[in-house]
Amino acid sequence: MEAYEILVVLFLCSFIGLLFTGYPIAWILGGLSLLFTALSIVLSQFFEIDTFLLDRWQDFAIIVDRIFALMSNWVLVSLPMFIYMGLMLDRSGVADLMMTNFIRVFGRLRGGLAITVVLIGVLLAASTGIVGASVVLLATLSIPIMMRENYSKSLASGVVAASGTLGILIPPSIMLVIMADQLSLSVGDLFMGAMFPGLLLGALYLIYVVGIAQVRPHLAPAPQHTPKLTFREILGVLVAIVPTLFLIIAVLGSIFFGFATPTEASGVGAFGATLLAAANRRLNFETIKRVGIETSLTTAFIFGIFLGATAFALVMRSLGGDEFIANLLKGLPFGPEGIVVFILLLAFIAGFFLDWLEISLIMLPLVAPVVQELGFDLIWFVVIFAVGLQTSFVTPPVGFSLFYLKGVVPKDITIQNIYVGVLPFVFLQLLALALTFKFPEIVLWLPRTMYGGG
Repeated sequence: MEAYEILVVLFLCSFIGLLFTGYPIAWILGGLSLLFTALSIVLSQFFEIDTFLLDRWQDFAIIVDRIFALMSNWVLVSLPMFIYMGLMLDRSGVADLMMTNFIRVFGRLRGGLAITVVLIGVLLAASTGIVGASVVLLATLSIPIMMRENYSKSLASGVVAASGTLGILIPPSIMLVIMADQLSLSVGDLFMGAMFPGLLLGALYLIYVVGIAQVRPHLAPAPQHTPKLTFREILGVLVAIVPTLFLIIAVLGSIFFGFATPTEASGVGAFGATLLAAANRRLNFETIKRVGIETSLTTAFIFGIFLGATAFALVMRSLGGDEFIANLLKGLPFGPEGIVVFILLLAFIAGFFLDWLEISLIMLPLVAPVVQELGFDLIWFVVIFAVGLQTSFVTPPVGFSLFYLKGVVPKDITIQNIYVGVLPFVFLQLLALALTFKFPEIVLWLPRTMYGGG
């Protein structure tokens, strides 16, 4: 191995080793970047090491320059807006109203409560994009009712955890915004490309819930009392979803039809969510204060990792890490499709130990150029990569949706119940990944059609 390759391997191994210490990942990324920058500069004085940018002490400031460039990125302005929109909608009472009315219509069916959770999960996903808020909200509203109707603890837990994660894929998704920024892609293209895969995933959840309720009725029993369905109850469902549909159309419609950029649309969404909270008489000083604080904390958390990952990526490239990874992947005896499958497998395994944010910021920029060089459409690859990252929310030991759920469910629902409940949904997520991999038009048809390419 050449000297720069040894440094790259040490860099990666140090990062993987420090992950298991439990130290904040933002500090690990930033600290290692500074350490290996200094190390490479010192070694370059004594050995022939082509470290591109990092061969002089003056170039140490490149990391600072890159961070300033990141903080002036116009696309990333949409992140706090989308976060604010999701949190404000969470407190607007819209989801409570939808749950109440949906239960009146679908709750009379076998498995109807679980069906309601999936449907509301899809609607929340297309209007919030905040996984933690969606999971907690769905669990708070639905788990007590499902337990009262003798639903299986595992099924109830699994359907809530999985449905709540749809917001990270179905637009507007903060994950897609970050991926677009990392690879200099159009946010609108990614939003359009992810729309059908996200809906496909929701459809698979519905099929599973309906099927398991028929095959194993004791897991999702029909309610004991089923009053006659009236037109008023159906009208109540339609009225309940109108505000959410309005917000979805205002945000996604303005992006898809070119009326607004994603950054501008995020402002429209934030304003719309505030109006909905005011219309439902939920807008007060305490709500504004809590949403403002949570938005600031969440944004700071994301940007903290962003800064560390930016420094990490810069140092990795300066050490020749991108070339090293590219040669490693191209040397695999799998062929182009096999290499993509291998990358997706690595991302799936990484999801057991890392959050989607770290995987998106660290792994994606390294592998995406290789995939593009192999002749694959980058929009397609990023979307299927995002579909695969869905699993990182529901796979132990660090699946965040599992911890969100455990924090709000009754004490008699154990972590084992939750793990067992999410397993079928992990398989469904992998099935959706396989379908989008095998049939690229699921991803590419909508962007192509919107641009008039047929």
